[in-house]
Amino acid sequence: MKIIRASSEMRVASRAAHAKGQRLGFVPTMGALHAGHLALVGAAKSRCDVVIASIFVNPLQFGPGEDLSKYPRTFERDCERLEKEGVEFLFAPPVEEMYPGNAFTYVHVEGLSEKLDGKSRPGHLRGVTTVVSKLFHIVEPDLAFFGQKDAAQVAVIRRMVRDLNIPAEIVVCPIVREPDGLAMSSRNAYLDSQQRKSALVLNRSLARIRELFQRGERNGAVLLAAGKQVFGEEPSVRLDYFEIVNPETLDPVAEITQTSLVAVAAYAGTTRLIDNILLG
Repeated sequence: MKIIRASSEMRVASRAAHAKGQRLGFVPTMGALHAGHLALVGAAKSRCDVVIASIFVNPLQFGPGEDLSKYPRTFERDCERLEKEGVEFLFAPPVEEMYPGNAFTYVHVEGLSEKLDGKSRPGHLRGVTTVVSKLFHIVEPDLAFFGQKDAAQVAVIRRMVRDLNIPAEIVVCPIVREPDGLAMSSRNAYLDSQQRKSALVLNRSLARIRELFQRGERNGAVLLAAGKQVFGEEPSVRLDYFEIVNPETLDPVAEITQTSLVAVAAYAGTTRLIDNILLG
């Protein structure tokens, strides 16, 4: 696996692969890799000739007081795992490479970036779309692989790609969970043993909604009330949002007549966790 720091070098490598007729798969990450990230790499390997991963802890998607400085960084371990999975190139630029001095251009998907995580974390999704657009221009992938856990991120990236005519196919892979059902996340490392146990309420509340849906309930308010009731059984976890929305527009859904996203975010201690399921 070749580690590349400079945008110009990454672009040369990508274009050389394209010149050979190779299909490029791209897995953007912020490092601290877990089995969920490796599942994305596996999906990319199955559909592409060359797989490129990136590790970049993006300062633009962290707000004031958030965990940028303490975000887990395990670069050497991450490199070992990516190489073992057969990744050909790792793009790992320094901050000044991605955001040179006096850079004031942002990519903002209006109407979507203020919903779900964008509502709770103002500016977060603008930071996501800005960095992903830059990465797409540098790497020039044919396919880019993202996890369903970050459903709001997926929605804004899909809309950005459509609106800006970016020639990359977005592939969304299922959530990878721990054996007890907790969605895998780099932030799980912040949880102590009690918080880790309490955090399972996210999955339990979603499971309750899925159960009611499978029994025929289609009213969004009824389903949300059931999920929140389960959530109330774990008072140590503070709810951020619990919504049922259209997965493309992120607008609330009153009656489930087509595929809908049930999304939840909450704090276990100071650690913010997200999870979701698709119904229909």
